[in-house]
Amino acid sequence: MSVHDPAWDPAQYLRHAGHRARPFADLLARVPALPGDRPRVADLGCGPGNVTALLADRWPTAHITGYDNSPAMLDKAVVDHQGPTPGGGRLDFTPADARTWTPGEPHDLIVSNATLQWVPGHPDRFADWVAGLRPGGTFAFQVPGNFSAPSHRLMRELAGSARRRDRLADVLRHEDAVLAPEAYLERLTGLGCAADVWETTYIHLLTGEDPVLDWVKGTGLRPVLTALADDPAAREEFLTEYRAALREAYPAGPHGTPLPFRRIFAVATKEA
Repeated sequence: MSVHDPAWDPAQYLRHAGHRARPFADLLARVPALPGDRPRVADLGCGPGNVTALLADRWPTAHITGYDNSPAMLDKAVVDHQGPTPGGGRLDFTPADARTWTPGEPHDLIVSNATLQWVPGHPDRFADWVAGLRPGGTFAFQVPGNFSAPSHRLMRELAGSARRRDRLADVLRHEDAVLAPEAYLERLTGLGCAADVWETTYIHLLTGEDPVLDWVKGTGLRPVLTALADDPAAREEFLTEYRAALREAYPAGPHGTPLPFRRIFAVATKEA
Protein backbone atom coordinates (compact mmCIF):
# COMPACT_ATOMS: atom_id res chain seq x y z
CA MET A 1 0.00 0.00 0.00
CA SER A 2 1.40 3.39 -1.01
CA VAL A 3 0.34 6.61 0.66
CA HIS A 4 0.04 8.06 -2.83
CA ASP A 5 -2.53 5.58 -4.10
CA PRO A 6 -5.61 5.48 -1.90
CA ALA A 7 -8.88 4.26 -3.38
CA TRP A 8 -11.12 7.26 -4.04
CA ASP A 9 -14.90 7.51 -3.71
CA PRO A 10 -16.31 10.34 -5.86
CA ALA A 11 -19.70 10.29 -4.13
CA GLN A 12 -18.11 10.65 -0.68
CA TYR A 13 -15.80 13.40 -1.90
CA LEU A 14 -18.67 15.37 -3.42
CA ARG A 15 -20.72 15.31 -0.21
CA HIS A 16 -18.90 18.52 0.78
CA ALA A 17 -18.45 19.87 -2.75
CA GLY A 18 -19.47 23.44 -1.91
CA HIS A 19 -16.93 23.86 0.88
CA ARG A 20 -14.21 22.14 -1.16
CA ALA A 21 -14.82 24.32 -4.23
CA ARG A 22 -14.48 27.65 -2.45
CA PRO A 23 -10.65 27.62 -2.19
CA PHE A 24 -10.43 26.87 -5.92
CA ALA A 25 -12.62 29.88 -6.68
CA ASP A 26 -10.42 32.01 -4.43
CA LEU A 27 -7.33 30.73 -6.23
CA LEU A 28 -8.74 31.49 -9.68
CA ALA A 29 -9.66 35.01 -8.59
CA ARG A 30 -5.92 35.80 -8.37
CA VAL A 31 -4.96 34.31 -11.75
CA PRO A 32 -4.19 37.14 -14.20
CA ALA A 33 -5.22 37.34 -17.86
CA LEU A 34 -3.83 34.44 -19.88
CA PRO A 35 -1.68 35.05 -22.98
CA GLY A 36 -3.65 32.97 -25.50
CA ASP A 37 -6.98 33.86 -27.12
CA ARG A 38 -7.96 30.19 -26.91
CA PRO A 39 -6.03 29.18 -23.79
CA ARG A 40 -4.60 25.71 -23.25
CA VAL A 41 -5.26 24.74 -19.64
CA ALA A 42 -4.30 21.71 -17.52
CA ASP A 43 -5.88 20.76 -14.19
CA LEU A 44 -3.60 18.37 -12.26
CA GLY A 45 -5.60 16.17 -9.92
CA CYS A 46 -9.00 17.06 -11.34
CA GLY A 47 -10.93 14.55 -9.23
CA PRO A 48 -14.59 14.28 -10.29
CA GLY A 49 -14.28 17.37 -12.49
CA ASN A 50 -16.69 19.62 -10.60
CA VAL A 51 -14.12 22.37 -10.06
CA THR A 52 -12.41 21.78 -13.42
CA ALA A 53 -15.69 22.90 -14.97
CA LEU A 54 -15.24 26.27 -13.26
CA LEU A 55 -12.26 26.89 -15.52
CA ALA A 56 -14.58 26.91 -18.52
CA ASP A 57 -16.70 29.57 -16.84
CA ARG A 58 -13.62 31.79 -16.42
CA TRP A 59 -12.08 31.05 -19.85
CA PRO A 60 -14.97 30.05 -22.13
CA THR A 61 -12.86 29.46 -25.27
CA ALA A 62 -10.20 27.37 -23.52
CA HIS A 63 -9.25 23.78 -24.24
CA ILE A 64 -9.10 22.35 -20.73
CA THR A 65 -7.79 18.90 -19.82
CA GLY A 66 -8.26 17.43 -16.37
CA TYR A 67 -5.69 14.84 -15.28
CA ASP A 68 -6.06 12.30 -12.46
CA ASN A 69 -4.72 8.87 -11.56
CA SER A 70 -8.01 7.62 -10.06
CA PRO A 71 -10.15 5.71 -12.58
CA ALA A 72 -13.24 6.23 -10.41
CA MET A 73 -12.74 9.99 -10.30
CA LEU A 74 -12.06 10.20 -14.04
CA ASP A 75 -15.14 8.13 -14.89
CA LYS A 76 -17.28 10.55 -12.89
CA ALA A 77 -15.63 13.58 -14.52
CA VAL A 78 -16.12 12.23 -18.05
CA VAL A 79 -19.79 11.40 -17.51
CA ASP A 80 -20.65 14.70 -15.83
CA HIS A 81 -18.46 17.26 -17.58
CA GLN A 82 -16.59 16.14 -20.72
CA GLY A 83 -17.40 17.72 -24.06
CA PRO A 84 -17.70 21.07 -25.84
CA THR A 85 -18.23 24.10 -23.59
CA PRO A 86 -20.84 26.83 -24.24
CA GLY A 87 -18.16 29.40 -25.09
CA GLY A 88 -16.63 27.34 -27.89
CA GLY A 89 -13.96 25.60 -25.87
CA ARG A 90 -13.60 21.99 -24.83
CA LEU A 91 -13.32 20.10 -21.56
CA ASP A 92 -11.77 16.63 -21.50
CA PHE A 93 -10.20 14.25 -18.99
CA THR A 94 -7.38 11.75 -19.24
CA PRO A 95 -5.29 9.56 -16.90
CA ALA A 96 -2.02 11.01 -15.64
CA ASP A 97 0.01 11.19 -12.46
CA ALA A 98 1.33 14.50 -11.11
CA ARG A 99 4.48 12.68 -10.06
CA THR A 100 5.46 12.25 -13.71
CA TRP A 101 3.21 14.44 -15.89
CA THR A 102 4.98 16.98 -18.10
CA PRO A 103 3.24 19.32 -20.56
CA GLY A 104 3.34 17.94 -24.09
CA GLU A 105 2.60 21.37 -25.60
CA PRO A 106 2.80 24.98 -24.41
CA HIS A 107 0.16 25.83 -21.82
CA ASP A 108 -1.36 29.13 -20.77
CA LEU A 109 -2.37 27.83 -17.34
CA ILE A 110 -1.45 24.83 -15.22
CA VAL A 111 -3.55 24.62 -12.09
CA SER A 112 -3.80 22.14 -9.24
CA ASN A 113 -6.39 22.10 -6.47
CA ALA A 114 -5.75 20.13 -3.25
CA THR A 115 -3.62 17.51 -5.01
CA LEU A 116 0.08 18.25 -4.55
CA GLN A 117 0.00 17.31 -0.86
CA TRP A 118 -0.28 13.71 -2.13
CA VAL A 119 2.89 14.08 -4.23
CA PRO A 120 6.14 13.75 -2.25
CA GLY A 121 8.78 16.10 -3.58
CA HIS A 122 6.23 18.05 -5.63
CA PRO A 123 8.25 21.31 -5.51
CA ASP A 124 10.87 19.54 -7.62
CA ARG A 125 8.27 19.29 -10.42
CA PHE A 126 7.72 23.05 -10.56
CA ALA A 127 10.58 23.66 -12.98
CA ASP A 128 9.13 21.27 -15.58
CA TRP A 129 5.67 22.80 -15.27
CA VAL A 130 6.89 26.39 -15.49
CA ALA A 131 9.02 25.41 -18.50
CA GLY A 132 5.83 24.14 -20.13
CA LEU A 133 4.10 27.53 -19.85
CA ARG A 134 3.91 30.07 -22.61
CA PRO A 135 5.55 33.42 -21.78
CA GLY A 136 3.05 35.20 -19.55
CA GLY A 137 1.41 31.91 -18.57
CA THR A 138 0.55 30.97 -15.00
CA PHE A 139 1.05 28.04 -12.66
CA ALA A 140 -1.40 28.15 -9.74
CA PHE A 141 -2.09 25.71 -6.94
CA GLN A 142 -3.73 25.30 -3.57
CA VAL A 143 -2.84 22.72 -0.89
CA PRO A 144 -4.12 22.03 2.61
CA GLY A 145 -1.93 23.41 5.36
CA ASN A 146 -3.73 21.68 8.23
CA PHE A 147 -1.59 18.61 8.91
CA SER A 148 -1.12 19.67 12.53
CA ALA A 149 -4.89 20.04 13.04
CA PRO A 150 -6.67 17.64 15.42
CA SER A 151 -8.28 15.79 12.52
CA HIS A 152 -4.87 14.72 11.18
CA ARG A 153 -3.07 14.44 14.51
CA LEU A 154 -5.70 12.12 15.98
CA MET A 155 -5.74 10.03 12.82
CA ARG A 156 -1.96 9.57 13.00
CA GLU A 157 -2.06 8.75 16.71
CA LEU A 158 -4.61 5.99 16.18
CA ALA A 159 -2.77 4.66 13.13
CA GLY A 160 0.50 4.61 15.08
CA SER A 161 -0.88 2.76 18.12
CA ALA A 162 0.86 -0.48 19.05
CA ARG A 163 -1.82 -2.76 17.64
CA ARG A 164 -2.02 -0.89 14.31
CA ARG A 165 1.51 0.33 13.79
CA ASP A 166 2.66 -2.47 11.49
CA ARG A 167 -0.29 -1.98 9.17
CA LEU A 168 -0.98 1.76 9.26
CA ALA A 169 1.99 3.71 10.58
CA ASP A 170 3.39 4.50 7.12
CA VAL A 171 0.21 5.17 5.15
CA LEU A 172 -0.57 8.69 6.40
CA ARG A 173 1.00 12.03 5.51
CA HIS A 174 2.68 14.32 8.02
CA GLU A 175 3.34 18.04 8.22
CA ASP A 176 6.18 17.79 5.69
CA ALA A 177 3.61 16.88 2.99
CA VAL A 178 3.60 20.58 2.07
CA LEU A 179 6.06 23.45 2.39
CA ALA A 180 5.64 26.64 4.36
CA PRO A 181 4.27 29.53 2.28
CA GLU A 182 7.65 31.28 2.38
CA ALA A 183 9.35 28.20 0.95
CA TYR A 184 6.89 28.03 -1.95
CA LEU A 185 7.53 31.71 -2.62
CA GLU A 186 11.28 31.10 -2.74
CA ARG A 187 10.92 28.13 -5.09
CA LEU A 188 8.68 29.96 -7.54
CA THR A 189 10.57 33.24 -7.63
CA GLY A 190 13.74 31.21 -8.09
CA LEU A 191 12.24 29.93 -11.34
CA GLY A 192 11.89 33.48 -12.63
CA CYS A 193 8.18 33.84 -11.87
CA ALA A 194 6.29 36.72 -10.33
CA ALA A 195 4.72 34.89 -7.40
CA ASP A 196 1.77 35.63 -5.13
CA VAL A 197 1.64 33.27 -2.13
CA TRP A 198 -0.78 33.45 0.79
CA GLU A 199 -2.67 31.37 3.33
CA THR A 200 -6.26 31.38 4.52
CA THR A 201 -7.99 29.56 7.36
CA TYR A 202 -11.60 28.79 6.49
CA ILE A 203 -14.11 28.05 9.22
CA HIS A 204 -16.44 25.59 7.54
CA LEU A 205 -19.75 25.14 9.36
CA LEU A 206 -20.66 21.50 8.81
CA THR A 207 -24.02 19.91 9.52
CA GLY A 208 -25.26 16.38 10.04
CA GLU A 209 -24.11 13.57 12.29
CA ASP A 210 -20.34 13.34 12.77
CA PRO A 211 -19.69 15.78 9.92
CA VAL A 212 -15.91 16.05 10.45
CA LEU A 213 -15.60 12.28 10.11
CA ASP A 214 -17.76 12.46 7.01
CA TRP A 215 -15.45 15.17 5.62
CA VAL A 216 -12.20 13.25 6.17
CA LYS A 217 -13.70 10.05 4.78
CA GLY A 218 -13.63 11.82 1.42
CA THR A 219 -9.99 12.91 1.59
CA GLY A 220 -7.43 12.52 4.38
CA LEU A 221 -8.76 9.24 5.75
CA ARG A 222 -8.71 7.49 2.34
CA PRO A 223 -5.31 5.79 2.93
CA VAL A 224 -6.56 4.21 6.17
CA LEU A 225 -9.86 3.12 4.62
CA THR A 226 -7.96 1.62 1.69
CA ALA A 227 -5.44 -0.19 3.89
CA LEU A 228 -8.22 -1.72 6.01
CA ALA A 229 -10.60 -2.48 3.15
CA ASP A 230 -9.96 -6.23 3.47
CA ASP A 231 -10.56 -6.24 7.26
CA PRO A 232 -14.03 -4.81 8.01
CA ALA A 233 -13.73 -5.45 11.75
CA ALA A 234 -10.45 -3.53 12.05
CA ARG A 235 -11.85 -0.77 9.85
CA GLU A 236 -14.95 -0.36 12.02
CA GLU A 237 -12.87 -0.43 15.21
CA PHE A 238 -10.68 2.37 13.87
CA LEU A 239 -13.71 4.43 12.83
CA THR A 240 -15.37 3.98 16.21
CA GLU A 241 -12.32 5.27 18.08
CA TYR A 242 -11.69 8.06 15.62
CA ARG A 243 -15.34 9.16 15.64
CA ALA A 244 -15.27 9.53 19.44
CA ALA A 245 -12.01 11.52 19.32
CA LEU A 246 -13.35 13.85 16.63
CA ARG A 247 -16.55 14.52 18.57
CA GLU A 248 -14.43 15.75 21.47
CA ALA A 249 -12.02 17.76 19.30
CA TYR A 250 -14.77 19.35 17.19
CA PRO A 251 -17.84 19.81 19.40
CA ALA A 252 -21.11 20.57 17.69
CA GLY A 253 -22.64 24.00 18.26
CA PRO A 254 -26.24 25.15 18.00
CA HIS A 255 -25.92 25.78 14.25
CA GLY A 256 -23.50 23.05 13.22
CA THR A 257 -19.91 21.91 13.76
CA PRO A 258 -17.14 24.43 12.99
CA LEU A 259 -14.16 22.95 11.14
CA PRO A 260 -11.15 25.30 10.89
CA PHE A 261 -9.19 24.45 7.74
CA ARG A 262 -5.96 26.22 6.76
CA ARG A 263 -4.96 26.28 3.10
CA ILE A 264 -1.89 27.56 1.24
CA PHE A 265 -2.20 29.25 -2.17
CA ALA A 266 0.31 30.16 -4.84
CA VAL A 267 -0.03 31.93 -8.21
CA ALA A 268 3.19 32.11 -10.25
CA THR A 269 3.29 33.96 -13.59
CA LYS A 270 6.09 33.33 -16.06
CA GLU A 271 7.88 36.36 -17.45
CA ALA A 272 6.31 37.51 -20.71
